[in-house]
Amino acid sequence: MNKLFALVGIFLISALTEPTQAAFADQGPIDERPNYVVIGAFRIYKNAIRFTAHAHKDLKMNAKFELNPYRKLYYVYVLSTEDQTLAISEARRLREESEFRDTWVYFGTLGDRPIDPEDTSSGGKDINPLTVGNIDEVAKTDNSVTSLNVSATADSQLPSQSSRSIPQVATDDKMKSLDEASGKNFLFKVFRSFDSTAVEGDVDAIDTEKTRKIGTYKANIPVRLPNSNLNKVSFVCEVFGYRKVQRDIDYTNPEADGLLKDESGAVIVPFELTRLQKGDIAIMYNVYFFKDAAIMRPESRYEVSSLLDMLKENPKYKIKLHGHTNGGAAGKVISMAKESENFFSLNDTKDGFGSAKQLSEERAEVIRNYMIKNEIEPSRIQVKAWGGKRPLHDKHSSRAQENVRVEVEILEDK
Repeated sequence: MNKLFALVGIFLISALTEPTQAAFADQGPIDERPNYVVIGAFRIYKNAIRFTAHAHKDLKMNAKFELNPYRKLYYVYVLSTEDQTLAISEARRLREESEFRDTWVYFGTLGDRPIDPEDTSSGGKDINPLTVGNIDEVAKTDNSVTSLNVSATADSQLPSQSSRSIPQVATDDKMKSLDEASGKNFLFKVFRSFDSTAVEGDVDAIDTEKTRKIGTYKANIPVRLPNSNLNKVSFVCEVFGYRKVQRDIDYTNPEADGLLKDESGAVIVPFELTRLQKGDIAIMYNVYFFKDAAIMRPESRYEVSSLLDMLKENPKYKIKLHGHTNGGAAGKVISMAKESENFFSLNDTKDGFGSAKQLSEERAEVIRNYMIKNEIEPSRIQVKAWGGKRPLHDKHSSRAQENVRVEVEILEDK
């Protein structure tokens, strides 16, 4: 009889515990061979960062990138899923509705890792979403500046002229032919106020009367704005670590606003940037985290490096890092292992479980630890965790990913 009760007890325990395991199944390890919806491929790391930032900031796409170790190219993708049918459907939609006319699906593993030359099955495959056939070769990249304002875009990824949302850069070879076309040449000079050093960044052009964005243009190189019956235009430059600057001009007669032209005839629009000051709060728009992880994605390097430069430039800066998540549910939390220095990789991690507040705190802490590792005094950086209490958008909206962020508050600047 005792044996019977023991067997019944074991059965009941199994029946009760199985649903709990199933409930957390989606928080387990990611499938090693998912399907990625790829919008671009790059040989040069920095260009992958720029392209990803363009897709994320300008097009509001949840873009990320990883190295394809077999192609030796950085793949920029906007969706990772185990459902290949869903991936193919999304790739087809992007081909029809976005500037990414050659979007494709990659089935395989991405990430900088050792390759087993004897494992021929792990190389993955690139899939044409229209034919569902294999793509034998992804087009190589070059080193020229493209119409997407990044270098070395894969040839197959260049959108058609009609589909471009980023204005074409007017290089020296093209300036003469552009002079005869409609529009005006501009040169956005973006520089630091205290030493006049040029600062890399972008300038958004806004049609003030129609309240619509015309495009995003690179700073410190000649660019061409279209002449689409424009009258009043606002140019906005927002570079992380500096205060936002806006210039409103009369597009039909920019000289009337005191603007000069250079020797080529381009209208020079200066943007004198000043550093953030006490009380300012800046969002680290280009710092991204792996899912459920307090670990930064590789494309975050540029912006955290900018924060590091800012702190080194002014030793009197004291800041507070505010961590935020999308929603307040508890769940899996992936953290860096003790003594690990892999701030931008899922190698050498540990799995845990915690609240949204804990995750937001660890994400702010990982940025703080990166600063400390690079010789910033710990006393200069505080951390505040909010979890999902201060969302920018509804947690179910199409822009919910923007709720996952770290903000920098300037506590002291002198």
